[in-house]
Amino acid sequence: MKIVTVEPLGISNMQFEELRKEFNAQGHEFVYFTDRNENPDELARRIGDADIVVISNIKLLAETMSRCPNLKLLSVAFTGLDHIDLEYCKSHNIAVMNASGYSTVAVSELAIGLMLDVYRKITHFDGNIRKSGIRGNYLGLELGGKTVGVVGTGAIGTQTIRLLRAFGCKVLAYSRSERQEVKDLSATYVSLDELMSRSDIVTLHVPLNKETHHLIGKQELSLMKPSAILINTARGNVVDIPELANMLKNGTLAGAGIDVFETEPPLPNDHPLCDAPNCVLVPHIGYATREAFDIRAGIVMENIRQWLKKQ
Repeated sequence: MKIVTVEPLGISNMQFEELRKEFNAQGHEFVYFTDRNENPDELARRIGDADIVVISNIKLLAETMSRCPNLKLLSVAFTGLDHIDLEYCKSHNIAVMNASGYSTVAVSELAIGLMLDVYRKITHFDGNIRKSGIRGNYLGLELGGKTVGVVGTGAIGTQTIRLLRAFGCKVLAYSRSERQEVKDLSATYVSLDELMSRSDIVTLHVPLNKETHHLIGKQELSLMKPSAILINTARGNVVDIPELANMLKNGTLAGAGIDVFETEPPLPNDHPLCDAPNCVLVPHIGYATREAFDIRAGIVMENIRQWLKKQ
């Protein structure tokens, strides 16, 4: 079979060459590209007559896949699959396997980092001191002792709870299903409305699907304390972003730390969060660590190996 990695995975050319030799020895063709290109025409050209394709978070639509007649497996180097046309894959018997779990530690650590940044204004004061600024009368807030609401208690949400408990936080949780592991961490499951109204910090860790699109909308945001902050390292469209921006601007919400948006960065200059006060923005870096990328490459290739064994 022909295996094509349409973009770099954050691993070296030497590692790619080792993979090529491995799959070639099994009678397969292995092709890899060392640059990222999101143009649909170029993407279709790279996939071509491949049977197996490795792709991360580049949007892959039905129109592109329809030009790739041999496609049998997508090994997705990402946790979420909302950028893949899954209906097309299902109707054309294209298997889809993700890299679940590779960025659990990375994303949970960024969520904590954003909480600390918003509470202590680290990013703000970095810029301030470079312009001869001082602290003035500013007093930050401590994470310890705060009530944090964790929306979604899958692997990332649960790991975030572990870190929060280490900081001495009280944890409320909301999820479609309750996990004993979360209860053992002394987190309390409550309704979403109760979580939104009681939490000092709300942090989001759910996938994006029909049920979670704008899960945190105007009604849910309005339940939050004016002193509360929102952290989103999940997916942009889990939140009503224009409404979040409005609340930050009118002072009915104290702050936010955002890693994900409606589309992948770069953001337009007039994006509503760009001029929102006390809002720390980063360009979807939650999953992007050296350690996570090494784990990801291993999962993606092992998914291919296991799939091939069944053929």
